[in-house]
Amino acid sequence: MNFDELIDRRGTNSNKWDDMEAKFGVSAEDGLAMWVADTDFRAPDCIQNALRKWTERAIYGYQGNDAAYRRAVVWWMQNRHGWDVHPDWIFSVHGLVNGTGMCIDAFTKPGDGVILFTPVYHAFARVIRASERDLIECPLVQQDGQYRMDFEAYEAQMKGHERMIILCSPHNPSGRIWSREELEELAEFARRHDMIIVSDEIHHDITFPGAQHTVMAKLGDISDRLVTMTSSTKTFNIAGAHTGQVIIGDPDLRARFAARYQALGISPNAPGILMTTAAFSPEGAAWVDKLVTYLDGNRQIFEAGMNAIPGVSAMHIQSTYLAWINFEDTGMESREVISRIEKGARIAASHGASFGAGGETFMRFNLGTRRAVVEEAVTRLQSAFSDLQ
Repeated sequence: MNFDELIDRRGTNSNKWDDMEAKFGVSAEDGLAMWVADTDFRAPDCIQNALRKWTERAIYGYQGNDAAYRRAVVWWMQNRHGWDVHPDWIFSVHGLVNGTGMCIDAFTKPGDGVILFTPVYHAFARVIRASERDLIECPLVQQDGQYRMDFEAYEAQMKGHERMIILCSPHNPSGRIWSREELEELAEFARRHDMIIVSDEIHHDITFPGAQHTVMAKLGDISDRLVTMTSSTKTFNIAGAHTGQVIIGDPDLRARFAARYQALGISPNAPGILMTTAAFSPEGAAWVDKLVTYLDGNRQIFEAGMNAIPGVSAMHIQSTYLAWINFEDTGMESREVISRIEKGARIAASHGASFGAGGETFMRFNLGTRRAVVEEAVTRLQSAFSDLQ
């Protein structure tokens, strides 16, 4: 595997590269795509080999028994996360945005309150609003350069109609890994207010040295109000497969979800099931270990480069390949920051305001790319803000 390999994604119908000019005004000819959360790396050989065998048959009919896929998910969660999952707990959904919508549909009704700890992955808010639920933004607070949950403040926000919390763990966009103590406090908060927690743990495989992700389902007495969502897609760069897992240990919650799953006629995506089965394997695990080491190098370069710009600060990411950069102390308005990044540095990055309350002074940069691109991005950004030196 060679994470420094140059793979030209332009002209391949890549959302990340081919749509950035229309969205950001940054040309793919000389611009850097650092927005959409997929990577520029080839998927590992175990996935490629599985797909090759499938396409060689040239028959793409209905798929049958998914026992091998379920075994792969169970194996991965046990071996990589120390989490014992029963095969019957697993539902396959068309990606975790779809899984989020399914959970909202199964466990809440229009008008119910759904809590997000903001700033957070923007698709959650979009789905909540489209479902005609009441979006409750509970702002995270910054302490010692990291986000924290402020449950005392959240208590004052509660109106009594809140029925669900959607947790991003590890957190996107900041790369924060919640401690076991924080998760336990969250569980107690949910119990006090009789809310279901939907824990999106899609980034849990990419954890950097010195940090330890805690699977929320391992806390103990919480299964009666917990739904966990996982996927291979971010880790292995197969997001186009739109395949994820909704895992529910509690039989009552599982029955409620199954009823909606059946009513909506959901069926697994055959290529996605195939790729996930191949990815969640010893070969896939070895590839992930090398990926994390490479991404850790990218992280260190980018964080150091951003922190060297006066008034700019990088949150130290513990997980994900997404850097969350604060431009507040530059004294610039967001539109000037964005202009310098897009027009000056010719970089397409995600606007912080799209992640909800608290994100207005930030920008999110995707580091899941070649080391040379990360280094070039640092050079361009330092040049774009050189007058601050």
